[in-house]
Amino acid sequence: MSTQPETMIGVIGGSGVYQIDGLQDAEWVGIDTPWGAPSDKILTGTLDGVAMAFLPRHGRGHVHSPSTVPYRANIDALKRLGVTDLFSVSACGSFREDKAPGDFVIVDQFIDRTFARDKSFFGTGCVAHVSVAHPTCARLGDLAFEAAQAQGVTVHKGGTYLAMEGPQFSSVAESKMYRAWGCDVIGMTNMPEAKLAREAEICYASIAMITDFDSWHPDHGAVEITDIIATLGANSANAKGTVARLPQALGRTRAPCPCGCDRALEFALMTAPDTRDPELVAKLDAVAGRVLKA
Repeated sequence: MSTQPETMIGVIGGSGVYQIDGLQDAEWVGIDTPWGAPSDKILTGTLDGVAMAFLPRHGRGHVHSPSTVPYRANIDALKRLGVTDLFSVSACGSFREDKAPGDFVIVDQFIDRTFARDKSFFGTGCVAHVSVAHPTCARLGDLAFEAAQAQGVTVHKGGTYLAMEGPQFSSVAESKMYRAWGCDVIGMTNMPEAKLAREAEICYASIAMITDFDSWHPDHGAVEITDIIATLGANSANAKGTVARLPQALGRTRAPCPCGCDRALEFALMTAPDTRDPELVAKLDAVAGRVLKA
């Protein structure tokens, strides 16, 4: 009789979120990957009896810029640890009056405007195409929304995240253009992270924490850095409270994802087995081992 796999919750923390409070048996562990070193060691432990893994996206002390975050190594390392359900927590700007600083948005769509990052584990010698029509897991998004509500956060279910390269912020013209496109928030780190999580067959949800209105807003220039830092601090506390509610919501075991995130590679591999590059295939052992060994 088959048994359901155990849940392991992964959290990638962005600006202001550098740990998970209350972890039992907490330990920072180093993980080697074929894609290089991840942003930092990964904090592992359990919370409410559920395995957890936390990775500070920029590294402790905020050493990586959005462009230099080792996205492939991060996702590979979490996959190797056994992460099944991944929550991204990140700071962002808002394009909407009704989505104010201090609010959270459970992102469900992206427009990717990044250009200086490796966006796939696959390539010459082992080609694969996954669907990112729905780039986040609706199941995890619902749970994140409910957890944020329970934390007392003003949270918006659904929204489009414009991923920009950075590290500079938008010009006013760019900000107005993205707003006209129908985007809700803007950030620098959820892409290619979400795409890579899909390739690694990890369910992924994005919790975007609004710190400010982007440069389109007429009062943007009057915002003091101290105000942004204060909002960032409040967001961080609410993010930790939200994350602390997730283990109970997900439970210790998990059924197959109803959205199919954990089977994204089922029909994605295009390269015939006898023409695959052995070196690349070896690097894909964690990310795509399920289908490569089939």
